[in-house]
Amino acid sequence: MLWSDLFLTLFDRCCETYHAGNRDFATYYSPDDHAFLASIGYQPREFFDFIEDYCDEGNPSPATALLVAAVRRDFFLMVQNGAVATGPVLGRDDVPTFGDELEGIAYLPRILAKARAKLEGRLDPDLMFGCGGDRNFLRKHGGIHPADFLRRVWAAGDDDLAMAGWIQLRSAGVAASG
Repeated sequence: MLWSDLFLTLFDRCCETYHAGNRDFATYYSPDDHAFLASIGYQPREFFDFIEDYCDEGNPSPATALLVAAVRRDFFLMVQNGAVATGPVLGRDDVPTFGDELEGIAYLPRILAKARAKLEGRLDPDLMFGCGGDRNFLRKHGGIHPADFLRRVWAAGDDDLAMAGWIQLRSAGVAASG
């Protein structure tokens, strides 16, 4: 099987477990599942967050979860050469607040920090890139797909102003078409 097929098979199996009433994600994974997740640079909890939101809210879809995982996997394999990140973990106390702004765009510092930590595998398990707040921000600013946002963050590196400019262009397109 291709890694993407394994991902979707695991996603479906975890959804079945969730719908059966089991909310203890630590019991979801076999040793092979753990090895698979590690091979794509994913943590069990971060995988579960997509399961939980999909089962409870219908969003993000399995396809979106796969596309986000593909970006993380590519970064993990190409930039990190398959090595686990050694930098500090971005935790709840480290992430910018919901109201913090960059170039007048509220929430942008928060989602940028989370996206960078997601790419690098340094996002605390209690935080989720692609949560409801992130999805709302991306929807309001041009209907940006979470995986596209991650790829744009990867390309921009540490250039926050480039990201702010891109968001402003996307938002202007929404305003012009709305």
